[in-house]
Amino acid sequence: MSSKSEPIPMVACRAGALSGQACVPGDKSISHRALILGALAIGETRISGLLEGDDVLATASAIRAFGADVIRHENGEWSVHGVGVGGFAEPENAVDCGNSGTGARLLMGAMATTPITATFTGDRSLRGRPMGRISEPLALFGTRAYGRAGGQLPMTLVGAAEPVPVRYELPVASAQVKSAVLLAGLNAMGRTVVIERVATRDHTERMLGGFGAEVTVESTETGRTITLTGYPELKPRSITVPRDPSSAAFPVCAALISEGSDVLVPAIGLNPTRTGLYVTLAEMGADLEFENEREEGGEPVADLRARFSPQLKGVEVPSERAASMIDEYPILAVVAGFAEGKTVMRGVGELRLKECDRIDAVAEGLRANGAVVEEDRDTLTVHGRGTDGLPGGGCVETRLDHRIAMSFLVAGMAARKPVRIDDANPVVTSFPNFGSLMAGLGASLEEGAV
Repeated sequence: MSSKSEPIPMVACRAGALSGQACVPGDKSISHRALILGALAIGETRISGLLEGDDVLATASAIRAFGADVIRHENGEWSVHGVGVGGFAEPENAVDCGNSGTGARLLMGAMATTPITATFTGDRSLRGRPMGRISEPLALFGTRAYGRAGGQLPMTLVGAAEPVPVRYELPVASAQVKSAVLLAGLNAMGRTVVIERVATRDHTERMLGGFGAEVTVESTETGRTITLTGYPELKPRSITVPRDPSSAAFPVCAALISEGSDVLVPAIGLNPTRTGLYVTLAEMGADLEFENEREEGGEPVADLRARFSPQLKGVEVPSERAASMIDEYPILAVVAGFAEGKTVMRGVGELRLKECDRIDAVAEGLRANGAVVEEDRDTLTVHGRGTDGLPGGGCVETRLDHRIAMSFLVAGMAARKPVRIDDANPVVTSFPNFGSLMAGLGASLEEGAV
């Protein structure tokens, strides 16, 4: 798939059974954090398996702008020569984070307690996403932020000259906000404490400890409490990035709804804060098998086999599971269209603040392809058609959102009629080889067919 700015329409058709091995890209969340923490260490950090999608490449470019040396080697490994905690230089130009909310928010945290000034911007989608949820806690350290109305990019941060540690309770479940506060706390004397009522993905805490920071995590009456001691000397390390469970969701779910399919996804990350989709699919009756469970780079991984599952049932997905599968609701909603009965997804209001309003985008896309869908501010309900499957035949507006694009291409692989999307370009932000990988499994995808 191309990264050109001109829209690339694409159509997915039903092509029969999918089979083979799906080597999905490296985990996007871990890739961002590996680059940023490598830049905050002193010495050379080596990274293998880095996701080379547009989002992560934008983060690599950004940390170069802050003074770190980032190199891609011929063998596909990356190295980051870090500048140390508090060592970021002031960028000469605005820092363009592309489409990546994770990159923008974590980089804001990483520079917020260094006495430099940086302006952050991004593409049209990112410039419409809320950044006040980051700038507000960073202000507690002494950082000043100047942005557009509503706390949107472009935004200029003036780093705190004499940062103080903070104690911050997350108002919403957000690993990005948590991570930004912890990264800011690295350059503040004393202990920075973050409290989350609902556990979110914990890659930052794990990786901070691996780089030598003093981090403790405990469960208290107020929630999960993370305490970070400031002014560590982060030590470089070698990191192997596991394959992304969010990317694995697409070939896995395609196999579940395509008759006769049997697909193996090797070495995917199974961090317990990221497995909500697979828990939900199992509850629906999906034929999933985890093989060769092991640990790589401090993260649990396994090989996941997914087989066609004709007896999927609708389920109620509780709101407390949302944090562990927030990026997977679009593809779950597609699977729900092929299940028997109603699937109710609660506590998903955060989806309205992603690359687009994903609740609305999913609902409109499913309706265009013959599904009955209900939505309110915080809930999405899909009425499955069981063995009848999704009728298909519609065209879906992707709204510059990679997960909307891939979810509805998967829908077309099993629907009775082809499903079209208006633009496949967004896919390169997280899954550059999606088209070739799915075609290798037997899927039928064609560009320029709207």
